[in-house]
Amino acid sequence: MIVKCPYWLFTNINLKNEKKMKKAGIWMDSKHAHIIRLAQEEEETLETINSDIEFFNRTSTGGSRIKSGATQDVTHERKYLEKEKAQFKNYFNAIAEAVADCDELMIFGPANINEQFKKELSQHRKSLFGKLKAVEKTDSMTENQAKSYVRNFFGHK
Repeated sequence: MIVKCPYWLFTNINLKNEKKMKKAGIWMDSKHAHIIRLAQEEEETLETINSDIEFFNRTSTGGSRIKSGATQDVTHERKYLEKEKAQFKNYFNAIAEAVADCDELMIFGPANINEQFKKELSQHRKSLFGKLKAVEKTDSMTENQAKSYVRNFFGHK
């Protein structure tokens, strides 16, 4: 037996209860990240996360020699690089926690930090990586330019 239902039963759905998509764009460099959230077309918020990364600048090549002929700077450089790596991991974790509730995500900014963050998401935050829509290389931007970039990307007015 085939039951025919009027088409209007399927088209008269209450859209007010439909969940709004949470979209976020992250402009990031090695110093800080601006997280722009778009919850509704008129509503946007901006949050800034500082990296607190201490970069190692190798200024000297000297150091006392040991029996193997290597300098002590190699040991110090390794320690600094390990410390820097741990600081990047903490920075990426703070950003990932801040956008964990978003439905769609895009990353943009200068340099390679975007690709490093994308790699971190793909290896350690697979659910968030699945929400990633784009990784784009851009120049430095003001906060208003970053907000506009995210609105344009997600098609908000």
